[in-house]
Amino acid sequence: MKKNKLHVKKGDIVTVISGKDKGKRGKVLAALPKEGKVIIEGVNVVTKHKKAGGPQQQGGIIHQEAPIYSSKVMLFCNKCGTGVRYGIKILDNGEKIRYCKRCQETI
Repeated sequence: MKKNKLHVKKGDIVTVISGKDKGKRGKVLAALPKEGKVIIEGVNVVTKHKKAGGPQQQGGIIHQEAPIYSSKVMLFCNKCGTGVRYGIKILDNGEKIRYCKRCQETI
């Protein structure tokens, strides 16, 4: 069986590397490992027509972020200013940290 694992997690800053939103940058709002997708703030915004659900709930057109495949995003490095590959270092106390492969800065 294949493990459902993503290279980004909730709260990471990522940049989109392909598709209609190429070049956009945003924070990961949710990670969906079973589907291999992520939801990113301000990326892949779709229009939904919502019906009123009773007299006190208002209907209308809402805009919300839809999931995109995680392979279309890269982790963003502040020092490099672009999407980068990352590595994992294990510190002396056993803690794992991610670092930029380009500039060796911790992410």
